[in-house]
Amino acid sequence: MSYKDPSFQDRIGSSAKAKERALAQLRAKPPVDPAVAEQRAAKAAAREAAAAEKRAAKEAEREAAEAEKAEAERAAAEAKANAPNLARDLKAARDARYAARKARK
Repeated sequence: MSYKDPSFQDRIGSSAKAKERALAQLRAKPPVDPAVAEQRAAKAAAREAAAAEKRAAKEAEREAAEAEKAEAERAAAEAKANAPNLARDLKAARDARYAARKARK
């Protein structure tokens, strides 16, 4: 078998026949029933609504987590501000002892 066996014209002809068969199959395909198309559209809309609801729930969950984190950070900062400053208290006690010693002299 060589490149000349099916000639170029034969290959073009078989290609054209294959295209015609494909087009005939496409034409023979029954049209989409409007009721079926409507069902498909309804299913797609329901799927999209479920996805939107899921996205909204996820967003609300993320916002709640962020709010909780911010509240925890605020509480930690407040606790740190209200906690006794050990170094400050020690210095005050030392200064009081020093002042008392000076007062005795």
